Amino acid sequence: MVNGYPHWQTVPLRWKDNDVYGHVNNVVHYSLMDTVINTWLIEQGGLDLETGEVIGLCVESHCGYHSSVSFPGSLRIGLRVAHLGKSSVRYEIGMYAADESLVAEGHFVHVFVDRETRRPVPVSGKLRGALEELQPG
Repeated sequence: MVNGYPHWQTVPLRWKDNDVYGHVNNVVHYSLMDTVINTWLIEQGGLDLETGEVIGLCVESHCGYHSSVSFPGSLRIGLRVAHLGKSSVRYEIGMYAADESLVAEGHFVHVFVDRETRRPVPVSGKLRGALEELQPG
């Protein structure tokens, strides 16, 4: 486990990620965090975005920026679970450049809800197991 993150994903930067200032725009960081979280949920937790009975809604997000990065290149993104509640989870995400320097840190809070009623439901089964794997030590 590097830097306290049990899971890592390398994400390539794209030409369109750069803004007029020549660096990756702040909104891209949020998109990358969402991508890494949902990739984990789909591949490891069995989340079915199109037909599953349970979906995760983002109710809170934050990103702190430490250094600039730009295309071409990639980011190594670490993911962990800081809190796993009955129906919610708080993820922490660290974004690192190729030279291992910290680019940004953030968090997302998902509440899992019934797709139809949009009411919170308990996190259970394969999904809960996958999220427990992301809890450090």
